[in-house]
Amino acid sequence: MAVADIERLRTIALVGQGGTGKTQLADALLYTAGAITRLGRPDDGTAVMDFEPEELARHESISSGFHHLEWKRNSVIVADTPGYAAFLPDAFSTMWAVDGLVLVVSPSADLKVETEKIWEMAQQADLPAVAFVSRLDRENTKLENALTDLAGLGAKPAPLTLPIGTDNNLAGVIDVLNMKAVRYADTSGKAKEEELSGDLLKMAEEARTKLCEAVAESDDGLLEKYLEEGKLENEELRAALRKAVLERKLTPVLCGSGARNIGVGPLLDAILELLPSPGDKPARKGHNPATGEEVERAPDPSAPFSALVFKTVVDPFAGKLSIFRVVSGKAVSDSAVLNATRQTRERFGQLLRLEGKKQAPLDSALPGEIVAVAKLKDTATGDTLCDEKAPIILPPPPKANPVISFAIRPKSKGDEEKASQALARMIEEDPSLDMHRDPQTHDIILSGTGQLHIEVTVERLKRKYNVEVELQAPKVPYKETIKGKAEAQGKYKRQSGGRGQYGDCWLRVEPLPRGSGFEFVDAVVGGSVPRQFIPSVEKGVRNTLPEGFVAGYPLVDLKVTLYDGSSHPVDSSDMSFQIAASMGLKAAVEKARPVILEPIMSIEVSCPDECMGDVIGDLNSRRGKVLGVDRKGNGQLIKALVPMSEILKYAPDLRSITSGRGSFESQFSHYEEVPAHIAERIIKEAKEAKEAARSAHA
Repeated sequence: MAVADIERLRTIALVGQGGTGKTQLADALLYTAGAITRLGRPDDGTAVMDFEPEELARHESISSGFHHLEWKRNSVIVADTPGYAAFLPDAFSTMWAVDGLVLVVSPSADLKVETEKIWEMAQQADLPAVAFVSRLDRENTKLENALTDLAGLGAKPAPLTLPIGTDNNLAGVIDVLNMKAVRYADTSGKAKEEELSGDLLKMAEEARTKLCEAVAESDDGLLEKYLEEGKLENEELRAALRKAVLERKLTPVLCGSGARNIGVGPLLDAILELLPSPGDKPARKGHNPATGEEVERAPDPSAPFSALVFKTVVDPFAGKLSIFRVVSGKAVSDSAVLNATRQTRERFGQLLRLEGKKQAPLDSALPGEIVAVAKLKDTATGDTLCDEKAPIILPPPPKANPVISFAIRPKSKGDEEKASQALARMIEEDPSLDMHRDPQTHDIILSGTGQLHIEVTVERLKRKYNVEVELQAPKVPYKETIKGKAEAQGKYKRQSGGRGQYGDCWLRVEPLPRGSGFEFVDAVVGGSVPRQFIPSVEKGVRNTLPEGFVAGYPLVDLKVTLYDGSSHPVDSSDMSFQIAASMGLKAAVEKARPVILEPIMSIEVSCPDECMGDVIGDLNSRRGKVLGVDRKGNGQLIKALVPMSEILKYAPDLRSITSGRGSFESQFSHYEEVPAHIAERIIKEAKEAKEAARSAHA
């Protein structure tokens, strides 16, 4: 049933680094609220949010899962996001579609870079958050560890619950706002409230005083009153706390255990009380596709319909499922809409509410709801769907840049086309993947956010589309050119009884500026080469360029001038002049000091201050040229030029150097001459590859 009042809706995502217990907490939230009848566990494959075979095999979330629950006459849409680095782009897309976050934090003092990146994205998306410290029932865990980590992120943590007991003796939580002890006898989520006394009362009073101080400091008027009176009334404290959370000045912290369902009820209360409803969020800005003018859509059910598609799921049997957030107006089953991004009309069939791996039919959906619809023809992730009479294009989720690439080869001959089509469908699901065919090497290149990302993609390729592929390092698209000027004759003469073959041309080769490509000049005078055979000479030259001369790589950046030659009135032909041209080009290039060129990449590396020296040293060892260093946020941005061959596997190396806190983007810049000692190795490898190919065909 659609939410009747958007003020009673919360759309939230569970976020945090891998291994903090997000998926277990999601099950606990759903179980406590009665949305599911059994408390599942990721470790034994029974969690409702992890259902893909790759997730079950690894016991970790790979893509975001969605469900909903009802709590105290309110609706909460819950997204469980992946927390491992290779799959963070999926988490970021989901964060683009929610109103608030539950940041799940480890109590083991092991803050990882993934949480830093998630927190940075939360700031970019202006998402208020509450934190939940889970797994306090495990050994060597302390709430204080998590509070220290949160402060290290730049958050201002304010504990709302404290643990009762430690490790395996965790029995409940102290509710600081209500000044009660909340105890749990089993994993049902049912709790017994008790009055505080003794040490528990002392702990609660100290925490409440700190909470009042933190809340008062978020508002100048409130601070003045607090300093005068020394206290805040309960309702006043709650209202000011909510205001501080919505303004991202405070991060309330709750604690417990998802596995034992401790502290989950107070977390649900905090989600309702402190995180925003869709109505609390400002209007989303976009632009009119026809005029380019900025337009806005308020989260108002009576406004024109608009929605952002932030995720796509493709099933080879069920088809494509487009998952979107309703931004304004009302989504209705069996209705026509405009895809403003692609300027095409779409028709909604049955709207679907996502419930883990299942879906439930919906008649309509209001602003803030996350729903899905099947089999839209032209719609992809990032597209805006809207009312045709009020078009708008909303900003899409941020797209991750791939950082590692592999050449893929189908194990079965003839499966190349099938693999390409299957990968194209997988890219619809996962925009952080990229695929292209290298025009020089003819390899299919698959790029992703990490090696694990690529490996999981290959597993899915086999499971969903029955295509098996092998991963190989991509070939570097070297090229060849010349450094000098030279002339040579190409003469082809063959007599074998009857009509013979005769072609004769003189060619001059000279280098062109880097990136110029190829130029052919006809400088023949006096008809030494008949006009009808000059195109044959050019064709022969062009057909020879891809073969190269030094190591079999394409010849580029040279000018070839045909300036003389001879012909035979009977034996000359198109083919004879093509062959003569090929012979002449090879003879001239040999004398013109041929060299190998390598692609140079422009790279920007972001890293913490303390890693800058190591990163620059590593780039230098890769024959890189550092162009400059700029300040970026709390770290440094290093700009450099590096040969492509040196950064094919840079992603895991950078992760090792920076303890996972570095990232990079690269793009092709230009070609440069390969140093002599490296050219020798390339030539040797090319010859070995040719010999191996000959042996395979023998």
